[in-house]
Amino acid sequence: MFYLGIDVSKDTLDCCLLYQGLEGKKKNKRFLNSNKGYTELLQWLAQQSGTPAHTHIGMEATGCYHEEAAFDLHEAGCLVSILNPAQVRYFAKGRAIRTKTDKVDSEVIAYFVGVNQPELWQPPTPEVLLFKGLLTRLNALSDDLQREKNRLEKALSTTTPDRVIASIKASISFIESEIKRLENDKNGHINRHPQLKHDKQLLESIPAIGDKTSDALLSILETHHFDSADKFASYLGVTPIEKQSGTMIGKVMLAKNGSSQVRAKLYMAAIVATQYNPHVKKLYERLLAKGKCKMLALGAAMRKLAHLCFGVWKNQTPYKADFLPKTA
Repeated sequence: MFYLGIDVSKDTLDCCLLYQGLEGKKKNKRFLNSNKGYTELLQWLAQQSGTPAHTHIGMEATGCYHEEAAFDLHEAGCLVSILNPAQVRYFAKGRAIRTKTDKVDSEVIAYFVGVNQPELWQPPTPEVLLFKGLLTRLNALSDDLQREKNRLEKALSTTTPDRVIASIKASISFIESEIKRLENDKNGHINRHPQLKHDKQLLESIPAIGDKTSDALLSILETHHFDSADKFASYLGVTPIEKQSGTMIGKVMLAKNGSSQVRAKLYMAAIVATQYNPHVKKLYERLLAKGKCKMLALGAAMRKLAHLCFGVWKNQTPYKADFLPKTA
């Protein structure tokens, strides 16, 4: 098996190939992050007697710049893994590697793949890709709308010319109409694809999980692979972190990795769930009765909601309010 580490940037792919195992020789080469570059990378790989089916490629999830490379190399038959940058960095620190350059990063990624054998990435279906794209655009427009509303509020409380205020109002009107149009597109897209519609209905069968939250969680569940509810909760950043050394006991807090926007939606859902979701309410009240603070109990409620969402989605079974295990 060949191990190929790729450090992805906007314009280039820095590659390190371990073609004689973890203890053997390695080769480094840079390619363009483009269709031409992917073709040249595969040709270079073939020159080293490497076949796509026997090449395990690792690349970090770097915004959107890794996506085209991942799709093309997977289509060519390579084994592709999308890695968490934080895990790769901790791996480098564990090997006492302090230097951080594109070349060194590609070597670290190659060794990370060889040592850890990360799970293989599978590209999302076209309908899921469009769903995720619509959500991303809607989130961006929502942020733009809030910024424009803040500008309007500031303009109305100062001596701002009428033409400027009119411009801001026109911008707000346009963004609101575009959001409405995309919402209709998104809802129509979901209705045209039975599996997406069914999965969204499963999530919304859970009390406190509404339209916005179900969309956000569904886009993650449909584009990532999770072996368990714990891994899903960990990805969302709602798992507790405890620090203890000797007699020193640190404050327990949420990991807070992953998307802060998704976590914010889950937080608001958890507040509602403490009143209307029997599983979450029971857990929340039990923790408060033990003297835990409200924020810690809400964090546990967020994690419980994440577990419930994963459960109904994984088992393809709607939420059952009367199913209350002995330990919540």
